Amino acid sequence: MEAERQQENWNELTKDITLGLVEERFLESIDPAPSFCEYLDQLCEQTGKKRWQVIASSGIDRTYGYQLFNGTRKPSRDKAIQLAIGFELNVDQTQELLRAAEKNTLEPRKKRDAAVLFCLAREMDVEDTQKLLERHELEPLGQFER
Repeated sequence: MEAERQQENWNELTKDITLGLVEERFLESIDPAPSFCEYLDQLCEQTGKKRWQVIASSGIDRTYGYQLFNGTRKPSRDKAIQLAIGFELNVDQTQELLRAAEKNTLEPRKKRDAAVLFCLAREMDVEDTQKLLERHELEPLGQFER
């Protein structure tokens, strides 16, 4: 009887140790998500675009754009969308960029977001996107922020 109880205690102890080791190894095997600026650099590599090209075609102030790429500033949701347009990303890639920026993804049920999704699907540039938003009396991207 005593031997059985000792065996059960031993089994419970080794199970806890084994689970702890498995958990620890699992957590160590997970690669942390890249920071937003690292993600932007990965996009530059994938798309073959230079930082200055993305900034110029996104309609973002040059200094502010470099601060986003260097990680000294965090983007607003609109700035992240503008960067996606500058990178010429598709809808899925834009949603991923928004997640990397820790911003809400575009919701097709919201009128402004639906308009932005339409522009992304049609590969419209920032200027044409802004015009479409204004034409539908929706707030332009990055209008009141920096």
